[in-house]
Amino acid sequence: MNLPNRAPLQLQLSEDQVTAFLHDAFPAEVRAKLGTVDMLSLNHLRMRLDPDESMLRSGGIVSGPTLMGLVDVAAYAIIAAHHGPEAMAVTNALNINFLRSCKFQTIFADARLLKLGRRLATVDVCIWQDSEDELIAQSTVGYALP
Repeated sequence: MNLPNRAPLQLQLSEDQVTAFLHDAFPAEVRAKLGTVDMLSLNHLRMRLDPDESMLRSGGIVSGPTLMGLVDVAAYAIIAAHHGPEAMAVTNALNINFLRSCKFQTIFADARLLKLGRRLATVDVCIWQDSEDELIAQSTVGYALP
């Protein structure tokens, strides 16, 4: 059986356009807590988050909910970059594995598309700080597309 040819994956938005899309999609008062787009290339988006005191939990480490929020925004951003600025995409699954504690310093989230279909997208997101080889967390995120 011959399957129809699928168009090759390509960026629909630039890094600046993804940043503008995120600013429009989220309320102004929470934008600083969501991180910023640090880098965008085909099938790869890096978010950067400089945590503030409100993101800490006891023990002086960054909280799990903060990391989950960063994962979700990174997945949302890479889907927008490749699918286009569709604000109605919604998370339908998020699985995260916390591998080590997250220090109170700059956090990076690398998002990579595993699949971008017509109705569903799946993204792998890895969180790290000092070295990409020592992950803080790894997550698989599913999105339903309108």
